[in-house]
Amino acid sequence: MDKAENWLEKTLHYHFKDSRLFVQALTHRSANGTNNERLEFLGDAVLDFVISEAVFERRPDANEGDLSKLRASLVKDTSLASLATELGIGEHLILGSGERKTGGHRRESILADTIEAIFAAVYLDSGIDAAAEIIGRVFEQRLEELPHADDLRDPKTRLQEWLQARKLSLPGYDLVSATGKAHQQRFVVSCTVSELSQTTEGASTTRRKAEQKAARRMLKILGGERP
Repeated sequence: MDKAENWLEKTLHYHFKDSRLFVQALTHRSANGTNNERLEFLGDAVLDFVISEAVFERRPDANEGDLSKLRASLVKDTSLASLATELGIGEHLILGSGERKTGGHRRESILADTIEAIFAAVYLDSGIDAAAEIIGRVFEQRLEELPHADDLRDPKTRLQEWLQARKLSLPGYDLVSATGKAHQQRFVVSCTVSELSQTTEGASTTRRKAEQKAARRMLKILGGERP
């Protein structure tokens, strides 16, 4: 554990008073010993609280729905796994032989659970202030680059809301073409706002993505897209 503890001090500037908590936080259920599932449960709650407060302070004019979207964008599993990868947590995981052989140290769900377990371990070891400090350090860049809540809604939804706010009819989406083999198809979709005599097109590997691209282009034309 010396290597892991050195990593922790260098990366997160923290030293456990009770190193058993750190060992538990790194231990997946596939390994022998007390695993990190209970810590992950607690860490999820600690993280939600700390990030909720951080988002609340940084977006004083946001409503409850927008605050929830912003928090969710930060604490979802893919975001946590990305942070864990950036921090290098994977190389310190304690895994069973099966998980080691199948690349468990790179699995998103394991990485996300482990970083939450570490937050919980810090909380149990030193309290909420220490946990908040660690979480703030880990999320520092993402909190500085916190997007506008509008940007978390997909382009089709934003376009619909923009048109509804102006009492205009909803856009129509039509498939222009679908080419290529089943596993390499390319869809072209048009988006039309009849009342404004505007039509855009979007192309992608799925019809849904093509619709989103067409909607985004329509928003730019109508001035409803954020710069």
